[in-house]
Amino acid sequence: RHEHQNELNSSPAPAAGGDAKDGKSSGPNAFQQHPLLLTLLAQELGTEASQIIDFELQVCDTQPSAIGGAMEELVFSGRLDNLAHCFISLRALTDSLGSLQEDDGVRAIAFFDHEECGSSSAPGAGGTLMMDTVKRVSVAAADNGGEENGKEVVEIALQNSFMVSADMAHALHPNYTDKHEPQHGPAFHKGVVIKHNANQRYATNSVTATLFRECGAKRGIPSQEFVVRSDMACGSTIGPIVASGTGMRTVDVGIPQWSMHSVRECCGTVDVDFAVRHFVAFWEEMPALEKTLMATVDP
Repeated sequence: RHEHQNELNSSPAPAAGGDAKDGKSSGPNAFQQHPLLLTLLAQELGTEASQIIDFELQVCDTQPSAIGGAMEELVFSGRLDNLAHCFISLRALTDSLGSLQEDDGVRAIAFFDHEECGSSSAPGAGGTLMMDTVKRVSVAAADNGGEENGKEVVEIALQNSFMVSADMAHALHPNYTDKHEPQHGPAFHKGVVIKHNANQRYATNSVTATLFRECGAKRGIPSQEFVVRSDMACGSTIGPIVASGTGMRTVDVGIPQWSMHSVRECCGTVDVDFAVRHFVAFWEEMPALEKTLMATVDP
């Protein structure tokens, strides 16, 4: 949040746009939009600036993503939050296909729209897609017929399921170290961050955190732990939304990044690799690990 900076659309050079010579638009949108912006839009649309009454405009970075840093250890890109985890989860799923025949469960990934504005939409995590998918797959896989038996199969499937809610995490920034707890500042190149919050802004609990952490540890993959500073508000993810609507066990995780929600975001190259390997380990190690661990957990 750049509260210490003023909005800058152009240099102080004389603005050319609209119908007035003083740089102000005299059309129906006068005093609402910057005249230079209106001029640029009018040129693209082949019309006059005064004919533009209103608009919905999204500006995005068209520059390709790039690898940078002194040792090429950083990824610079727009929309890392959360396209990075879309790539990571899809890559991990395809990398794990070799062990699929040994798994008696169903592996799936889901990408939702509208996470940044509440997820309360048909294609958002608050919609019916997740539950509909579980119902259809469970009933089809069970193939035991009967509506009542079908409902029971769905309930059993949900209780046996485990969801990894993957969303980017705020890395410790050297210029803003006071924004993190001293012992909970996610760092680049140290693995996936497991997120905790007592107010349930994250759906992680002790069991789901342990299971996810140990899946990586069995293959020597590091992970980190994060809790927000106790006097600061905590962001949230789709984890609590889906968990509360389905009852599935859930862990909230993510790789650390800087400049979240900026036009150009930044994360570590090594963490992308760590995350892919950790997600593969989750699918391949989870069945056996869960049986071992849950046998020792008090009901």
